[in-house]
Amino acid sequence: MAGFDWNPEPATTPHSEHTGIRIARARNLRGFTQEGLAMRANVSRSLLAKVETGAKPATPSLVAAVARACAVDPAEINGQPYRGNDKNSDAVHATIPAIRMALAYVDIAPELDTPPRTLDELRTEITELRKLQKAASHARLGARLPAVLEELTVHAMETDAARAWRMLNRAQALAGSLARRLGYNDLAQVIVERTSVSAQYAEDEHLPCLVSLGRARLLMTLGAWDVSLKMIKKTAAKVDQGNPVSTEVFGSLHLSAAIAAARAGRAPEAWEHHGTASDAAARISPRDRRDPYGLQMNPQNAAIHGCAVAVELGDADEAIKLDRELDLGRRSVGGERRAHHDLDMSRVHLWTSDHDKSLKRILHAERIAPQMTRFHPSARETVRQLQRTYRKPPESLRLLGERMGI
Repeated sequence: MAGFDWNPEPATTPHSEHTGIRIARARNLRGFTQEGLAMRANVSRSLLAKVETGAKPATPSLVAAVARACAVDPAEINGQPYRGNDKNSDAVHATIPAIRMALAYVDIAPELDTPPRTLDELRTEITELRKLQKAASHARLGARLPAVLEELTVHAMETDAARAWRMLNRAQALAGSLARRLGYNDLAQVIVERTSVSAQYAEDEHLPCLVSLGRARLLMTLGAWDVSLKMIKKTAAKVDQGNPVSTEVFGSLHLSAAIAAARAGRAPEAWEHHGTASDAAARISPRDRRDPYGLQMNPQNAAIHGCAVAVELGDADEAIKLDRELDLGRRSVGGERRAHHDLDMSRVHLWTSDHDKSLKRILHAERIAPQMTRFHPSARETVRQLQRTYRKPPESLRLLGERMGI
């Protein structure tokens, strides 16, 4: 992404500071010089210096590499979790302690004030929770998850029924996805291990693969690209693509591998994985798509990931080309995925100095998935840069910054 300007306003408060300031703080706390950290993170000293001063963006791969070198969580470098200033803006974070408590029960069932709902009732509830996840309704999802986790834990512990374990695994996966998106990587790690246990008793051949996928995604967040890729490829090799569901799992593994390879700067490998995933998506007939795991493995999602690969590789021209070819008219992917694509393209248009298009895309992302947009590190950095580039920031941009608390 060399050559793109990035000049966030120097910060005076935690909410307004750019990522480079937090990198410099972590480096100083470890007693590293810029040259010393650059060597440990395998980046150039000049790039690190520009990132620290705000002259260059801190990409996800750089954040992860610096975090590993400084022995801190990448969420700390990103400034997560982004807490709100009042009850409404902080509502999603208020649910995290209850989720932690619900996941604390391992060998014993929680004692509930009332009997748990039936498995049929909880199945309906999980269906609703998945809709909330696809719509990136973080606060509502987080508020309803603790009760579901506790009730399913009671069913699983007291009956040892495979169905109860499967449903508990699905609820745990929803919690893990939420924790990772909000920057609670420690909690996400705990949840991955919980899903590993529940998958053992669920009598579902695909769940161990999805556990590996969840672990690989967390490793991607932490910057362990090589381990993540190795895990995904090993898991994908075990998937028998004898039915549409297996093919969905296989394709999803390769989509994640494509992003991991792109963040590692391995363009040929990234596009190879993306091609494999796209082929898998094309082989699934629309009438056979059931998507029991919420993977959204279809040609539209594969195409969105193609744009994401180009973005992670810093190829603005390819990202813009693929975006023009993208057709999401049938709403085959959820709001969160579509909004994330808008955030990616907002970054690209910012790189190419098309500030109006950049603003348009990030505002569109917020309309689709407001909570996801406001809590996304890249979105917040993009807003900071847009605020600086306009001589007189548009009212829509000013209000967006207020909603983000920056």
